[in-house]
Amino acid sequence: MVNLADQIVPDEHGGRFVVYASMYAELDSSVVDGGGTDDTDVIQAILDKAPVWGGLHLIMDGAALVRGIEVYSNTTIECENKDCGFFLASDCNRSIIKNAHWDFKVIQDKNISLISGTYNHNCAGQLHHIELDHDPGGAFGNLQCVFAMEFYGVEHLLMRDVTIRNQRTFGMLIANWFRVTMENITIELPNNMFGENQDGIHFWGPGQYLDMRNITGGAGDDFIALAPDENDGVSDITDVVIDGVYLDNADQGIRMLSKGTGRLDRVTIRNVTGTFKSFGFYINPWFPGSGGNFGNITFENIDMRQTTHKYDYATPFLFRIGGNIEKLTLKNINHHVAAHPLSLFDIGIPFHTPNDEHIAEYSHIGALILDGLQIYETCDHQEDISYMKVFCPVDSLIIRNSYIRRGPDASICGCLIETTEHADIGCIHISGMTIDGKNQLLKYVTGNIGTVCLSDILCTNTSQTLITGNGEIGILHQNAVFGAEV
Repeated sequence: MVNLADQIVPDEHGGRFVVYASMYAELDSSVVDGGGTDDTDVIQAILDKAPVWGGLHLIMDGAALVRGIEVYSNTTIECENKDCGFFLASDCNRSIIKNAHWDFKVIQDKNISLISGTYNHNCAGQLHHIELDHDPGGAFGNLQCVFAMEFYGVEHLLMRDVTIRNQRTFGMLIANWFRVTMENITIELPNNMFGENQDGIHFWGPGQYLDMRNITGGAGDDFIALAPDENDGVSDITDVVIDGVYLDNADQGIRMLSKGTGRLDRVTIRNVTGTFKSFGFYINPWFPGSGGNFGNITFENIDMRQTTHKYDYATPFLFRIGGNIEKLTLKNINHHVAAHPLSLFDIGIPFHTPNDEHIAEYSHIGALILDGLQIYETCDHQEDISYMKVFCPVDSLIIRNSYIRRGPDASICGCLIETTEHADIGCIHISGMTIDGKNQLLKYVTGNIGTVCLSDILCTNTSQTLITGNGEIGILHQNAVFGAEV
Protein backbone atom coordinates (compact mmCIF):
# COMPACT_ATOMS: atom_id res chain seq x y z
CA MET A 1 0.00 0.00 0.00
CA VAL A 2 1.35 3.42 -0.96
CA ASN A 3 1.96 5.75 1.97
CA LEU A 4 0.27 9.05 1.15
CA ALA A 5 2.60 10.97 3.43
CA ASP A 6 5.62 9.83 1.38
CA GLN A 7 4.10 11.26 -1.80
CA ILE A 8 3.42 14.76 -0.49
CA VAL A 9 6.10 17.36 -1.14
CA PRO A 10 5.93 21.19 -1.08
CA ASP A 11 5.30 22.90 -4.40
CA GLU A 12 8.62 23.85 -5.95
CA HIS A 13 7.25 27.09 -7.36
CA GLY A 14 4.91 28.14 -4.55
CA GLY A 15 7.39 28.24 -1.69
CA ARG A 16 9.11 25.93 0.74
CA PHE A 17 6.01 24.61 2.53
CA VAL A 18 3.17 25.25 0.05
CA VAL A 19 0.99 22.35 -1.11
CA TYR A 20 -1.82 22.59 -3.67
CA ALA A 21 -4.62 20.20 -2.70
CA SER A 22 -5.43 19.35 -6.34
CA MET A 23 -2.05 17.70 -6.73
CA TYR A 24 -3.27 14.85 -4.52
CA ALA A 25 -7.02 15.14 -3.89
CA GLU A 26 -9.92 14.76 -6.32
CA LEU A 27 -11.71 17.96 -5.21
CA ASP A 28 -14.85 17.00 -7.12
CA SER A 29 -17.30 18.04 -4.39
CA SER A 30 -19.34 21.24 -3.93
CA VAL A 31 -19.28 23.54 -0.91
CA VAL A 32 -23.05 24.02 -1.35
CA ASP A 33 -24.35 20.58 -2.36
CA GLY A 34 -21.61 18.18 -1.28
CA GLY A 35 -21.13 14.89 -3.10
CA GLY A 36 -18.01 13.70 -4.87
CA THR A 37 -15.04 11.69 -3.65
CA ASP A 38 -14.15 11.42 0.02
CA ASP A 39 -10.85 13.32 0.22
CA THR A 40 -10.41 13.09 4.00
CA ASP A 41 -7.37 10.81 4.06
CA VAL A 42 -5.51 12.81 1.44
CA ILE A 43 -6.22 16.20 3.00
CA GLN A 44 -5.33 14.94 6.47
CA ALA A 45 -2.08 13.43 5.19
CA ILE A 46 -1.12 16.86 3.86
CA LEU A 47 -2.03 18.59 7.13
CA ASP A 48 0.00 16.01 9.07
CA LYS A 49 3.12 17.39 7.39
CA ALA A 50 2.96 20.61 9.42
CA PRO A 51 4.73 19.25 12.53
CA VAL A 52 7.22 17.39 10.30
CA TRP A 53 8.18 20.39 8.19
CA GLY A 54 7.69 22.96 10.94
CA GLY A 55 4.91 24.69 9.00
CA LEU A 56 2.47 24.28 6.13
CA HIS A 57 0.50 26.43 3.69
CA LEU A 58 -2.26 24.36 2.10
CA ILE A 59 -3.95 25.87 -0.95
CA MET A 60 -7.48 24.56 -1.48
CA ASP A 61 -8.05 25.02 -5.21
CA GLY A 62 -11.35 23.17 -5.20
CA ALA A 63 -14.01 21.69 -2.91
CA ALA A 64 -13.37 18.58 -0.82
CA LEU A 65 -15.83 16.17 0.75
CA VAL A 66 -14.40 15.28 4.17
CA ARG A 67 -15.30 13.39 7.33
CA GLY A 68 -13.53 16.05 9.40
CA ILE A 69 -9.95 17.29 9.58
CA GLU A 70 -7.55 18.57 12.25
CA VAL A 71 -4.81 21.18 12.02
CA TYR A 72 -1.52 21.66 13.85
CA SER A 73 0.54 24.69 14.82
CA ASN A 74 2.01 26.84 12.05
CA THR A 75 -0.67 25.85 9.54
CA THR A 76 -2.41 28.05 6.99
CA ILE A 77 -5.35 26.77 4.94
CA GLU A 78 -6.09 29.17 2.10
CA CYS A 79 -8.99 28.68 -0.31
CA GLU A 80 -8.75 30.31 -3.72
CA ASN A 81 -12.33 31.63 -3.54
CA LYS A 82 -15.71 31.14 -1.85
CA ASP A 83 -16.51 28.07 -3.99
CA CYS A 84 -13.47 26.28 -2.63
CA GLY A 85 -13.36 24.66 0.79
CA PHE A 86 -14.94 21.74 2.61
CA PHE A 87 -18.27 19.92 2.86
CA LEU A 88 -18.77 17.56 5.81
CA ALA A 89 -20.08 14.15 4.82
CA SER A 90 -23.37 13.02 6.39
CA ASP A 91 -23.45 11.04 9.64
CA CYS A 92 -20.04 12.24 10.80
CA ASN A 93 -21.53 14.06 13.80
CA ARG A 94 -18.41 16.08 14.48
CA SER A 95 -16.80 19.33 13.43
CA ILE A 96 -15.49 20.00 9.94
CA ILE A 97 -12.22 21.29 11.38
CA LYS A 98 -10.56 21.34 14.78
CA ASN A 99 -7.14 21.95 16.24
CA ALA A 100 -5.03 18.88 16.88
CA HIS A 101 -4.45 19.24 20.62
CA TRP A 102 -7.68 20.05 22.44
CA ASP A 103 -7.06 21.56 25.85
CA PHE A 104 -9.34 23.76 27.96
CA LYS A 105 -6.54 24.82 30.34
CA VAL A 106 -3.19 24.83 28.51
CA ILE A 107 -2.58 26.34 25.05
CA GLN A 108 -0.80 23.79 22.86
CA ASP A 109 -1.49 24.94 19.28
CA LYS A 110 -0.28 28.24 17.82
CA ASN A 111 -0.27 30.22 14.58
CA ILE A 112 -3.27 28.76 12.74
CA SER A 113 -4.79 30.72 9.84
CA LEU A 114 -7.92 30.04 7.80
CA ILE A 115 -8.12 32.27 4.73
CA SER A 116 -11.16 32.47 2.42
CA GLY A 117 -13.40 29.58 1.34
CA THR A 118 -16.56 27.91 2.63
CA TYR A 119 -16.86 25.41 5.47
CA ASN A 120 -20.24 23.64 5.08
CA HIS A 121 -21.28 21.61 8.11
CA ASN A 122 -24.19 19.95 6.28
CA CYS A 123 -26.55 20.38 9.24
CA ALA A 124 -29.27 18.22 7.68
CA GLY A 125 -26.86 15.29 7.70
CA GLN A 126 -25.63 15.55 11.32
CA LEU A 127 -27.09 14.80 14.75
CA HIS A 128 -27.69 17.69 17.15
CA HIS A 129 -25.59 15.95 19.81
CA ILE A 130 -24.09 12.65 20.87
CA GLU A 131 -24.88 11.18 24.29
CA LEU A 132 -21.74 10.06 26.12
CA ASP A 133 -21.59 7.21 28.63
CA HIS A 134 -20.03 9.57 31.20
CA ASP A 135 -20.29 13.20 32.29
CA PRO A 136 -17.01 15.03 31.62
CA GLY A 137 -18.36 18.13 33.34
CA GLY A 138 -18.92 21.49 31.75
CA ALA A 139 -21.86 23.24 30.20
CA PHE A 140 -23.56 20.28 28.50
CA GLY A 141 -23.01 17.40 30.91
CA ASN A 142 -22.86 14.09 29.06
CA LEU A 143 -24.17 15.59 25.82
CA GLN A 144 -21.51 16.31 23.21
CA CYS A 145 -23.01 18.90 20.89
CA VAL A 146 -22.06 18.78 17.22
CA PHE A 147 -20.31 22.06 16.33
CA ALA A 148 -19.09 23.10 12.88
CA MET A 149 -15.63 24.33 13.95
CA GLU A 150 -13.82 23.75 17.26
CA PHE A 151 -10.63 25.33 18.59
CA TYR A 152 -9.68 24.67 22.21
CA GLY A 153 -6.27 25.85 23.39
CA VAL A 154 -4.99 28.13 20.60
CA GLU A 155 -2.78 31.20 20.35
CA HIS A 156 -2.73 33.49 17.32
CA LEU A 157 -5.77 32.18 15.48
CA LEU A 158 -6.54 34.16 12.31
CA MET A 159 -9.66 33.84 10.14
CA ARG A 160 -10.23 36.09 7.16
CA ASP A 161 -12.85 36.03 4.35
CA VAL A 162 -14.27 32.71 5.60
CA THR A 163 -17.87 31.51 5.18
CA ILE A 164 -19.40 29.12 7.73
CA ARG A 165 -22.49 27.45 6.27
CA ASN A 166 -25.33 25.35 7.71
CA GLN A 167 -23.96 24.65 11.19
CA ARG A 168 -25.78 21.89 13.10
CA THR A 169 -25.39 23.64 16.45
CA PHE A 170 -22.72 26.33 16.99
CA GLY A 171 -21.00 27.53 13.85
CA MET A 172 -17.79 27.84 15.85
CA LEU A 173 -16.76 27.33 19.47
CA ILE A 174 -13.44 28.73 20.69
CA ALA A 175 -12.21 28.12 24.24
CA ASN A 176 -8.91 28.74 26.04
CA TRP A 177 -7.42 31.21 23.57
CA PHE A 178 -5.03 34.14 23.29
CA ARG A 179 -5.04 36.63 20.40
CA VAL A 180 -7.84 35.75 18.00
CA THR A 181 -8.44 37.85 14.88
CA MET A 182 -11.50 37.41 12.65
CA GLU A 183 -12.18 39.62 9.64
CA ASN A 184 -14.85 39.50 6.91
CA ILE A 185 -16.61 36.41 8.24
CA THR A 186 -19.97 35.31 6.78
CA ILE A 187 -22.39 32.93 8.47
CA GLU A 188 -24.90 31.40 6.05
CA LEU A 189 -27.81 29.43 7.46
CA PRO A 190 -30.35 28.59 4.75
CA ASN A 191 -31.41 25.55 6.85
CA ASN A 192 -32.47 27.47 9.95
CA MET A 193 -34.17 25.02 12.34
CA PHE A 194 -36.43 25.95 15.27
CA GLY A 195 -34.76 25.93 18.68
CA GLU A 196 -31.74 23.86 17.59
CA ASN A 197 -28.90 26.01 19.05
CA GLN A 198 -27.56 27.08 15.66
CA ASP A 199 -25.42 29.86 17.12
CA GLY A 200 -22.89 31.69 15.02
CA ILE A 201 -19.52 32.20 16.73
CA HIS A 202 -19.33 31.31 20.43
CA PHE A 203 -16.46 32.04 22.83
CA TRP A 204 -15.63 30.43 26.17
CA GLY A 205 -12.79 31.54 28.37
CA PRO A 206 -10.14 31.84 29.35
CA GLY A 207 -9.49 34.29 26.54
CA GLN A 208 -7.71 37.59 25.95
CA TYR A 209 -7.35 39.92 22.95
CA LEU A 210 -10.18 39.29 20.49
CA ASP A 211 -10.52 41.46 17.38
CA MET A 212 -13.58 40.86 15.15
CA ARG A 213 -14.27 43.04 12.11
CA ASN A 214 -17.08 42.88 9.55
CA ILE A 215 -19.05 39.83 10.65
CA THR A 216 -22.24 39.25 8.67
CA GLY A 217 -25.06 36.76 8.25
CA GLY A 218 -27.69 34.94 10.28
CA ALA A 219 -27.93 32.37 13.05
CA GLY A 220 -30.55 30.18 14.69
CA ASP A 221 -29.62 31.48 18.15
CA ASP A 222 -26.91 33.91 19.29
CA PHE A 223 -25.04 35.38 16.33
CA ILE A 224 -22.01 36.09 18.54
CA ALA A 225 -21.68 34.96 22.14
CA LEU A 226 -19.06 35.99 24.71
CA ALA A 227 -19.56 33.53 27.55
CA PRO A 228 -16.34 33.41 29.60
CA ASP A 229 -17.38 31.00 32.33
CA GLU A 230 -20.38 29.25 30.79
CA ASN A 231 -18.40 26.01 30.73
CA ASP A 232 -16.46 26.13 34.01
CA GLY A 233 -17.86 28.97 36.15
CA VAL A 234 -14.46 30.65 36.66
CA SER A 235 -12.77 31.63 33.37
CA ASP A 236 -12.39 35.26 32.16
CA ILE A 237 -12.62 36.94 28.77
CA THR A 238 -11.03 40.40 28.52
CA ASP A 239 -9.89 42.94 25.93
CA VAL A 240 -12.43 42.51 23.13
CA VAL A 241 -13.22 44.75 20.16
CA ILE A 242 -16.06 43.81 17.80
CA ASP A 243 -16.42 46.41 15.05
CA GLY A 244 -18.93 45.94 12.24
CA VAL A 245 -21.71 43.36 12.71
CA TYR A 246 -24.36 43.07 10.00
CA LEU A 247 -27.28 40.85 10.97
CA ASP A 248 -29.39 39.19 8.29
CA ASN A 249 -32.55 38.27 10.22
CA ALA A 250 -30.64 36.39 12.92
CA ASP A 251 -32.75 34.89 15.70
CA GLN A 252 -30.66 36.77 18.26
CA GLY A 253 -27.86 39.28 18.06
CA ILE A 254 -25.02 39.34 20.60
CA ARG A 255 -25.01 37.59 23.97
CA MET A 256 -22.73 38.30 26.91
CA LEU A 257 -22.92 35.69 29.64
CA SER A 258 -21.12 35.46 32.97
CA LYS A 259 -22.72 33.09 35.44
CA GLY A 260 -20.12 32.73 38.21
CA THR A 261 -16.80 34.35 39.07
CA GLY A 262 -15.55 34.46 35.48
CA ARG A 263 -15.18 38.12 34.46
CA LEU A 264 -16.13 39.71 31.15
CA ASP A 265 -14.27 43.01 31.03
CA ARG A 266 -12.91 45.71 28.71
CA VAL A 267 -15.31 44.93 25.87
CA THR A 268 -16.25 47.33 23.06
CA ILE A 269 -18.90 46.52 20.46
CA ARG A 270 -19.60 49.11 17.79
CA ASN A 271 -21.35 49.58 14.44
CA VAL A 272 -24.06 46.90 14.63
CA THR A 273 -26.84 47.06 12.03
CA GLY A 274 -29.31 44.81 10.25
CA THR A 275 -32.33 42.76 11.28
CA PHE A 276 -33.13 40.24 14.00
CA LYS A 277 -36.16 38.14 14.90
CA SER A 278 -36.47 38.21 18.68
CA PHE A 279 -33.62 39.47 20.84
CA GLY A 280 -30.97 42.05 20.11
CA PHE A 281 -28.41 42.09 22.95
CA TYR A 282 -28.59 39.69 25.90
CA ILE A 283 -26.21 40.84 28.65
CA ASN A 284 -27.21 38.47 31.37
CA PRO A 285 -26.01 35.55 33.55
CA TRP A 286 -28.81 33.35 32.15
CA PHE A 287 -28.27 30.67 34.81
CA PRO A 288 -29.62 31.23 38.35
CA GLY A 289 -26.92 31.86 40.92
CA SER A 290 -24.52 34.65 41.80
CA GLY A 291 -25.30 37.04 38.95
CA GLY A 292 -21.94 36.81 37.21
CA ASN A 293 -19.09 39.28 36.98
CA PHE A 294 -19.28 41.97 34.29
CA GLY A 295 -16.75 44.81 34.20
CA ASN A 296 -16.62 47.70 31.72
CA ILE A 297 -18.80 47.07 28.65
CA THR A 298 -19.41 49.59 25.83
CA PHE A 299 -21.85 49.50 22.90
CA GLU A 300 -21.66 52.21 20.24
CA ASN A 301 -23.55 53.01 17.02
CA ILE A 302 -26.43 50.51 17.12
CA ASP A 303 -29.25 50.52 14.56
CA MET A 304 -31.11 47.22 14.37
CA ARG A 305 -34.66 46.40 13.26
CA GLN A 306 -36.76 43.59 14.69
CA THR A 307 -38.75 41.51 12.19
CA THR A 308 -40.89 38.49 13.19
CA HIS A 309 -40.76 37.31 16.80
CA LYS A 310 -39.72 33.64 16.98
CA TYR A 311 -39.56 32.53 20.63
CA ASP A 312 -42.35 32.65 23.21
CA TYR A 313 -40.31 32.41 26.42
CA ALA A 314 -39.72 36.19 26.42
CA THR A 315 -41.09 39.24 24.67
CA PRO A 316 -38.86 40.82 22.00
CA PHE A 317 -36.30 43.37 23.11
CA LEU A 318 -33.31 45.35 21.94
CA PHE A 319 -31.30 45.16 25.21
CA ARG A 320 -31.93 42.87 28.16
CA ILE A 321 -29.42 43.64 30.88
CA GLY A 322 -28.91 41.85 34.18
CA GLY A 323 -26.38 40.49 36.64
CA ASN A 324 -23.56 42.22 38.50
CA ILE A 325 -22.27 44.93 36.17
CA GLU A 326 -19.65 47.51 37.08
CA LYS A 327 -20.29 49.91 34.19
CA LEU A 328 -22.30 49.69 30.99
CA THR A 329 -22.12 52.46 28.38
CA LEU A 330 -24.55 52.66 25.46
CA LYS A 331 -23.75 55.32 22.83
CA ASN A 332 -25.75 56.33 19.76
CA ILE A 333 -28.58 53.82 20.07
CA ASN A 334 -31.15 54.21 17.29
CA HIS A 335 -34.75 52.99 17.35
CA HIS A 336 -36.64 53.78 14.17
CA VAL A 337 -40.28 53.05 13.27
CA ALA A 338 -40.57 49.60 14.82
CA ALA A 339 -42.87 47.18 13.01
CA HIS A 340 -43.88 45.46 16.27
CA PRO A 341 -44.01 46.36 19.97
CA LEU A 342 -40.45 46.16 21.24
CA SER A 343 -38.91 46.81 24.63
CA LEU A 344 -35.70 48.79 24.25
CA PHE A 345 -34.06 48.33 27.64
CA ASP A 346 -35.04 45.70 30.22
CA ILE A 347 -32.78 46.31 33.21
CA GLY A 348 -32.57 43.48 35.74
CA ILE A 349 -35.37 41.14 34.64
CA PRO A 350 -34.70 37.72 36.21
CA PHE A 351 -32.64 35.79 33.71
CA HIS A 352 -34.07 32.29 34.19
CA THR A 353 -37.68 33.46 34.69
CA PRO A 354 -37.94 36.25 32.11
CA ASN A 355 -41.74 36.45 32.19
CA ASP A 356 -41.92 36.90 35.97
CA GLU A 357 -40.91 40.46 36.71
CA HIS A 358 -41.56 40.30 40.46
CA ILE A 359 -38.88 37.81 41.52
CA ALA A 360 -35.88 39.47 43.15
CA GLU A 361 -32.65 38.35 41.52
CA TYR A 362 -28.90 38.81 41.78
CA SER A 363 -28.65 41.90 39.61
CA HIS A 364 -26.86 45.09 40.55
CA ILE A 365 -25.57 47.72 38.14
CA GLY A 366 -23.01 50.30 39.19
CA ALA A 367 -23.28 52.83 36.36
CA LEU A 368 -25.57 52.69 33.33
CA ILE A 369 -24.77 55.49 30.88
CA LEU A 370 -26.98 56.07 27.86
CA ASP A 371 -25.44 58.73 25.62
CA GLY A 372 -27.20 59.54 22.37
CA LEU A 373 -30.53 57.68 22.37
CA GLN A 374 -32.54 58.44 19.21
CA ILE A 375 -36.12 57.22 18.95
CA TYR A 376 -38.52 57.91 16.12
CA GLU A 377 -42.03 56.42 16.16
CA THR A 378 -44.87 57.09 13.76
CA CYS A 379 -47.80 54.87 14.77
CA ASP A 380 -49.95 53.83 17.74
CA HIS A 381 -49.04 50.20 18.30
CA GLN A 382 -46.62 51.03 21.15
CA GLU A 383 -49.15 53.22 22.90
CA ASP A 384 -48.25 52.44 26.51
CA ILE A 385 -44.69 51.24 26.17
CA SER A 386 -41.99 52.21 28.61
CA TYR A 387 -38.73 52.35 26.69
CA MET A 388 -36.67 51.46 29.75
CA LYS A 389 -37.93 49.25 32.61
CA VAL A 390 -35.75 48.96 35.71
CA PHE A 391 -36.17 45.88 37.93
CA CYS A 392 -32.94 45.94 39.97
CA PRO A 393 -30.71 48.31 41.99
CA VAL A 394 -28.73 50.81 39.91
CA ASP A 395 -26.24 53.15 41.55
CA SER A 396 -26.19 55.76 38.75
CA LEU A 397 -28.45 56.03 35.72
CA ILE A 398 -27.30 58.74 33.31
CA ILE A 399 -29.10 59.64 30.09
CA ARG A 400 -27.85 62.51 27.95
CA ASN A 401 -27.88 64.00 24.45
CA SER A 402 -31.03 62.17 23.39
CA TYR A 403 -34.01 62.72 21.12
CA ILE A 404 -37.44 61.10 21.28
CA ARG A 405 -40.18 61.81 18.76
CA ARG A 406 -43.41 59.87 18.46
CA GLY A 407 -44.53 61.63 15.30
CA PRO A 408 -47.70 63.52 14.38
CA ASP A 409 -49.86 60.39 14.03
CA ALA A 410 -48.87 58.75 17.33
CA SER A 411 -50.62 59.14 20.66
CA ILE A 412 -49.00 61.18 23.41
CA CYS A 413 -48.44 58.46 26.02
CA GLY A 414 -45.95 56.12 27.65
CA CYS A 415 -42.69 57.03 29.35
CA LEU A 416 -38.93 56.87 29.01
CA ILE A 417 -38.15 55.13 32.34
CA GLU A 418 -40.36 52.95 34.53
CA THR A 419 -39.17 51.55 37.86
CA THR A 420 -40.46 48.57 39.85
CA GLU A 421 -40.30 47.34 43.46
CA HIS A 422 -36.64 46.19 43.39
CA ALA A 423 -35.37 49.24 41.51
CA ASP A 424 -33.55 51.19 44.19
CA ILE A 425 -31.67 53.83 42.22
CA GLY A 426 -28.98 56.08 43.70
CA CYS A 427 -29.37 58.86 41.16
CA ILE A 428 -31.00 59.56 37.82
CA HIS A 429 -29.50 62.34 35.75
CA ILE A 430 -31.19 63.21 32.45
CA SER A 431 -29.69 66.09 30.47
CA GLY A 432 -29.69 67.42 26.94
CA MET A 433 -33.01 65.77 26.10
CA THR A 434 -35.46 66.76 23.34
CA ILE A 435 -38.78 64.97 23.69
CA ASP A 436 -41.80 65.23 21.39
CA GLY A 437 -45.04 63.35 21.92
CA LYS A 438 -44.11 61.31 25.00
CA ASN A 439 -46.26 61.54 28.10
CA GLN A 440 -43.53 61.58 30.75
CA LEU A 441 -39.89 60.87 31.41
CA LEU A 442 -40.03 58.93 34.66
CA LYS A 443 -42.75 56.69 36.09
CA TYR A 444 -41.63 55.30 39.43
CA VAL A 445 -44.23 52.73 40.42
CA THR A 446 -42.38 51.54 43.52
CA GLY A 447 -38.82 51.51 44.81
CA ASN A 448 -36.63 54.34 46.04
CA ILE A 449 -34.68 56.95 44.12
CA GLY A 450 -32.05 59.03 45.88
CA THR A 451 -31.65 62.00 43.53
CA VAL A 452 -33.30 62.95 40.24
CA CYS A 453 -31.80 65.75 38.17
CA LEU A 454 -33.48 66.87 34.96
CA SER A 455 -31.56 69.56 33.14
CA ASP A 456 -31.72 71.12 29.69
CA ILE A 457 -34.96 69.30 28.75
CA LEU A 458 -37.01 70.58 25.80
CA CYS A 459 -40.56 69.20 25.65
CA THR A 460 -43.15 69.59 22.89
CA ASN A 461 -46.53 67.87 22.66
CA THR A 462 -45.80 66.55 26.13
CA SER A 463 -47.50 66.54 29.48
CA GLN A 464 -46.03 69.07 31.92
CA THR A 465 -45.91 66.35 34.58
CA LEU A 466 -42.65 64.66 33.65
CA ILE A 467 -42.43 62.53 36.80
CA THR A 468 -45.22 60.43 38.31
CA GLY A 469 -45.41 57.54 40.74
CA ASN A 470 -45.73 56.17 44.26
CA GLY A 471 -42.11 55.62 45.23
CA GLU A 472 -39.80 57.94 47.11
CA ILE A 473 -37.41 60.52 45.64
CA GLY A 474 -34.92 62.05 48.05
CA ILE A 475 -33.88 65.14 46.06
CA LEU A 476 -35.42 66.48 42.85
CA HIS A 477 -33.93 69.09 40.55
CA GLN A 478 -35.97 69.89 37.47
CA ASN A 479 -35.20 72.30 34.64
CA ALA A 480 -37.41 71.83 31.61
CA VAL A 481 -38.83 74.07 28.89
CA PHE A 482 -42.24 73.17 27.49
CA GLY A 483 -43.39 74.00 23.98
CA ALA A 484 -46.84 73.12 22.63
CA GLU A 485 -48.94 71.41 25.30
CA VAL A 486 -51.46 68.62 25.08
